[in-house]
Amino acid sequence: AIHPADLSDGDEVKRVAAACRDVDILINSAGAIPRGTVLEIDEARWRKSWDLKVFGAINLTREIYGPMCQRGKGVIINIVGLSADRPDAYYIAGSCGNAALVMFSRSLGGDSIRHGVRVIAVNPGPVETEKHIADTERLAQEKFGDKSRWRDVMSGLPMRRAATTDEVSGMVAFLCSDLASYISGSAITIDGGLLSDSAIGVKRG
Repeated sequence: AIHPADLSDGDEVKRVAAACRDVDILINSAGAIPRGTVLEIDEARWRKSWDLKVFGAINLTREIYGPMCQRGKGVIINIVGLSADRPDAYYIAGSCGNAALVMFSRSLGGDSIRHGVRVIAVNPGPVETEKHIADTERLAQEKFGDKSRWRDVMSGLPMRRAATTDEVSGMVAFLCSDLASYISGSAITIDGGLLSDSAIGVKRG
């Protein structure tokens, strides 16, 4: 069944949770936090974006987590983002929000396992979604004067490309399976080596 809802609204969260209380798997993957500096993102925009991504995930987890504990099983996956580990003054609301969700996942996941429930954060780097393509097309237009060269924008990444949605969803499926039964309270990075790339900002000769 499909239950359309605005997860930034606490009442909507409760409505969805009431209809889905018996689920064994919860994947929180809603949110769109705008880029910008602390001077560009005002309080209203900051709060609105956090109401969806940060508090939406926390509130839905709160509603679903209790019934999972009562049944003694369940998996909660929070799709967060690489910026949780990469401070970015030009994406400050997103970096801070993602860091909060990772710590939420780690904090809850370290105790939830005692009740048979696993909680894990997944931190993807760039992923080739429609939004990603649109964003890189704009960058390609600015850099090359040709939006069709959007893939060239990715040339500085270690793998010279973004992740595919299958690469991210495959990891999520694994984490939800019994093969990952000993994983909880962790944050899994899927970034093609980007976070650990020692050549970031270094001109290759």
